[in-house]
Amino acid sequence: MQKKNDNLLNNKTFNKTVGFVSLGCDKNRVDTEKIITTLSGHSCFSFVSNKKEANIIIVNTCSFLKASREESRKVILEMGKLKETGKLEKLVVVGCLPMLVKEKVLEEFKFVDKIVLPEEYNKIDEIIFNLFGVKVRKQDKEVASRLTTNNGANYAYLKIADGCNNRCAFCKIPFIRGFYKSVPIDELVFEATNLCNRGVKEIIIVAQDITRYGCDIRTNLVTLLKELSKIRNLSWIRLLYAYPEKITDELIEEISSNPKIVKYIDIPFQHISDNVLKLMNRRGNRKYIENLIKKLRQKIKGIKIRSTFMVGFPGETEKDFKQLCKFLKKYKLDSVGFFKYSREEGTSSFDMKNQIEESVKNFRLKAVQDIQEKIAKKKNLKQKGKIFKVLCDEYDSKNKLFVGRSYFSAPSVDFEFLVLPHKKIKVGNFIDVKVVDFNKGYFIGQLVESNDSF
Repeated sequence: MQKKNDNLLNNKTFNKTVGFVSLGCDKNRVDTEKIITTLSGHSCFSFVSNKKEANIIIVNTCSFLKASREESRKVILEMGKLKETGKLEKLVVVGCLPMLVKEKVLEEFKFVDKIVLPEEYNKIDEIIFNLFGVKVRKQDKEVASRLTTNNGANYAYLKIADGCNNRCAFCKIPFIRGFYKSVPIDELVFEATNLCNRGVKEIIIVAQDITRYGCDIRTNLVTLLKELSKIRNLSWIRLLYAYPEKITDELIEEISSNPKIVKYIDIPFQHISDNVLKLMNRRGNRKYIENLIKKLRQKIKGIKIRSTFMVGFPGETEKDFKQLCKFLKKYKLDSVGFFKYSREEGTSSFDMKNQIEESVKNFRLKAVQDIQEKIAKKKNLKQKGKIFKVLCDEYDSKNKLFVGRSYFSAPSVDFEFLVLPHKKIKVGNFIDVKVVDFNKGYFIGQLVESNDSF
């Protein structure tokens, strides 16, 4: 048998197509990209978007919420059916679902050929060779630090840590990903430099909590930002998922004074009621959050604040909910996401008293969404006539419009720019765009042929 496998490799007849399904957050997306990069070092692997054409499918799962786990299971089942009807030979499952319930995944999905945990991602190629019973071959192609999966690769996420030390009452992440583990600065700078050398202009810093970065390796986020800023062809650095109580004056000063850091920050406040924040096991309170918003707006010119809030947490009273509504109307955050509390077994909130009925959660969710929609529309209409620097991400051939983002727009979650066609616009470039309208969640703009930008 070994001799036969050697012949397969020597004759280069071992060639497999690989398809991917990446579920969940942008941190998962980074992991998927690293897996793709590792496999790309072998000529025998090629990648396909049509899963029916794949010999191997790798599913990167999410298990943050019950709905996430259900989606992951649904996708695994769908991919499993391809083993009966398509070319699929091997199905590999990675990500958060097996980290949470590895044995259950193997028991539930007997057609899954292999489960791979994060600590094994760097040898995913060896694992796949072993699945086919062939000798592990050395990489025969040059491998970039990380390939990206977004169109045009104008931006890339940089995952600076894994795990979480916070113990929010509603969250399973510490149980899934473990304690906070920072990636060393030199590795991050190397990765970001290679990404920028391949055309990436915006690096988006992500982790479960970016503000805790370095707590385990004797450094901090500001030091990392200073080092990343030295990358010559890096234009923008964006900060996502900052824990409010860890936003220091030093960090605020760095955001304010560093021209490469966009004046934008994502801070998941989760709630504003002291009662609910305490129940959630969040460290802050309403007064701190309000003072932080005021400080950010005072110290950082043009700062845009994005946040997320949860409704329907156990014990959230009508008074608590009204506080949240009042807060939204008063502070008018620039971009907000909302989600309903999900009762997750294993979290401390699972057994809390005063669980909220689903109908009440739905009512509260729609109410805050309506409030924020009106705030956003009013704020965004005020941008008409202003000129912004926009990174052109792609060309929408169907609608014949360029799609881009300004400094206050993170990919996938914030308001994008739709720019009228012009011969001077190229995907991947920065352009100056004048806002002519805001409609259906998009800024409508046109190219300004000058160097003046807001």
